[in-house]
Amino acid sequence: MALWGVLSISSEVKSSADKFYNLWKSQVYHLPNISGGIQNVEVHEGDWHIEGSVKAWNYTVGGKALKAKEKVSFDDANKSITFDLVDGDVLKEFKTFKAVFKASPKADGKSIVTWTIEYEKLNKSVAIPVEYLVLYEQLAEEVDGHLLKN
Repeated sequence: MALWGVLSISSEVKSSADKFYNLWKSQVYHLPNISGGIQNVEVHEGDWHIEGSVKAWNYTVGGKALKAKEKVSFDDANKSITFDLVDGDVLKEFKTFKAVFKASPKADGKSIVTWTIEYEKLNKSVAIPVEYLVLYEQLAEEVDGHLLKN
């Protein structure tokens, strides 16, 4: 059994890729008001939309309240954001854990939102983190609903 892996999930949303990317890049502080899965997010180092900033998160996955700190990097050309975990509950079971968000425009004005998780488990008894895909799918739906209202 491998200790590392990659998981991915894609969702079609009605909002534009630009709006989705902009919210995740520079307005992520709105997420606690948008999603029940995110209780709090705050800047630990840097600023909301600055490459290399560290954000502290309180969130729920699989019914568990968790904390994490992640370092963020942006790829504006591809509307992609990498969240590289640097501290928190997840790193009690994983040596590395990185989530990559990408918003891709479609010709009909809709978008495809893709989340990819790259991870390395500390040992074979750690479960594959599929519950994060459930959170990311929920976030895609909730953020889309929020963007369509505003």
